[in-house]
Amino acid sequence: MPQAGVRSERPQRNREQIDPYRLFAYLFGPPAPDRFQRLQRPELGNLLSVLWEEFGCEGEFAGLDGFRDYQQYEALYIALFDVGVPEPPVPLQESAHVRSQPAQQTALENTFFYEVLGLEVDPARYPPDHLVTQLEFLAAVGYAREQTPSRENRSNLARLERDFLKRHLLDWLPEAQKKLERERPPLFPLLLRLLVAFLRRRLEELQRDESGAR
Repeated sequence: MPQAGVRSERPQRNREQIDPYRLFAYLFGPPAPDRFQRLQRPELGNLLSVLWEEFGCEGEFAGLDGFRDYQQYEALYIALFDVGVPEPPVPLQESAHVRSQPAQQTALENTFFYEVLGLEVDPARYPPDHLVTQLEFLAAVGYAREQTPSRENRSNLARLERDFLKRHLLDWLPEAQKKLERERPPLFPLLLRLLVAFLRRRLEELQRDESGAR
């Protein structure tokens, strides 16, 4: 079983083989030359245009607004998500956007979900409430659901995914999306818009399946 916070798999080209949770965990990972190369490839634009339609995004897909070079990509990522006074404009951590409770409590609540699958967070990589950790956890939930032969277990795992989406990711990412769009950097707003659209569509699917099972 993979750990929450372990390195995400690289996105694959065939849509049928792509787990959107892993795809976006990879795309929002820290700057690296190989990630930059993949962000610049035409194949990614083709894939995102397919996802744009699949996830029901409004308007036409405008294509990728890429970076001039690796230096711009790295500098923008750090300036947007990692460094700022008193904090970066759009931290990729839930606790930076949810102010109704202490940050430690938010991190602990995430950890409780991970422990359901026996997953452990690697704090050297990401905090428990970081976007990449949360997406990798949901990918692990999906993997566990695919592997279990038990109908009851599949139902419980679907409920776990639904509850995590409602209580965590969709509780903070829409606000982060608004903040990111105000900054108007290349590419990142498009990626986050697609991610939020996917999460909302996925939550609707889970709720519909649960209602149909009653």
